[in-house]
Amino acid sequence: MGRLSRDFVRQFQYNVDISPDRKSLSNLKKKTAESFREYAIKWREQAARVKPLMDEAEMVTVFLQVQEADYFQNMMSAMGKPFAEAIKIGEMVENGLKTGRILSQDALKATSQAIQNGSGGLANRKNREKGAMMSSSSRRPR
Repeated sequence: MGRLSRDFVRQFQYNVDISPDRKSLSNLKKKTAESFREYAIKWREQAARVKPLMDEAEMVTVFLQVQEADYFQNMMSAMGKPFAEAIKIGEMVENGLKTGRILSQDALKATSQAIQNGSGGLANRKNREKGAMMSSSSRRPR
């Protein structure tokens, strides 16, 4: 090996030495600007470098566990399937969330909160009105 080759290997050896592990995969989250497919491919590339190697079933299991609630909940059918199938299912979930065919957990929480606040507010308003009517009728002279 020539000097130039040795220098090159020494310069970039850290790329080989610092391979991802299962823990670092759990920190690899989807960025807002990237599609589910882009994210899944990037995640899969990192998973392929993990030592000891992960088999396909473990990869899919770990991948599902790191998903946000909306994806996790809707991708459970990918368990036991090839990683490529998990990507397809994730893309369907992504499309469903974008088109509103799948309600996001945040949207459900907001709707639930609005319903609770609205009905609670309405009930309180009716009780206040009823109380005001009762007090005004009791003050009327007979």
